[in-house]
Amino acid sequence: MSNLNGWGLTARLISKHFGVLGDKVSEAIANFDPETATEADRDRLADTLRETAQKLASARASFDKEQADVIKLRALIENDEKATGTLADRLAAGKISEATVSLFCDELEANKSRLPLEVQEQADAQEYMGELQKIVDALSQQLAEFDATAKKAMQNLASARAQKDLQELRVERQSQLSSLSGLKGQSSALNALTRRAQTVSNEAAGMRIVADIGQKPLDQAAEIDAIRKSVSQADTSAESTVDRLKRLSAKPQDPVMAAA
Repeated sequence: MSNLNGWGLTARLISKHFGVLGDKVSEAIANFDPETATEADRDRLADTLRETAQKLASARASFDKEQADVIKLRALIENDEKATGTLADRLAAGKISEATVSLFCDELEANKSRLPLEVQEQADAQEYMGELQKIVDALSQQLAEFDATAKKAMQNLASARAQKDLQELRVERQSQLSSLSGLKGQSSALNALTRRAQTVSNEAAGMRIVADIGQKPLDQAAEIDAIRKSVSQADTSAESTVDRLKRLSAKPQDPVMAAA
């Protein structure tokens, strides 16, 4: 048996037992990497595993048959060897013919000479079965590694997609908030209306100042006129009815006469 291990051994065994097709398959198996393999690579690996498993089942049956043949032949030889003493006594006593004993001896010698061949065939069948078992084990392990790697990759992909969806949602929400903030603080129509209201308010305040300045002389003149009227009017609040009649009946004096 070779001292090769791992996929090198597996490739060699496949090449040995699968012929020309095995050479191509073994090369692919030896270079198989679950990190970079495709689903098609995985399918080819699984097909090889199924075919090898079928060969293994057949090899087991063949080994069982070879083993049974060796056991049976050894038992027959052992039994015939025990019978040789009895046959010798019977031949000496003339109870059995020499030809019969000679034929028995021929068969015993033939079985003894055939036993090493049967043992070798059993060993070959056992070795073949063992090699196929190694191939099946290696292929099974590689398939398991592929499936585990694929599962992890799918989980990572799902996680990455979830993260992408989350970030896209965050960007969309930020865009919406930015748009709403623009409507609130940067509306040109609202800004123009605010500026117009301030302008009108400033104009009104200016007009009020002008009006207050123009109104002041008018108020002062009215106040002076009121003072004059209050001085020129006689206080008649204590005037009696008789005095009032005298006052009303008196004729005003001529200014010239009054001067003389």
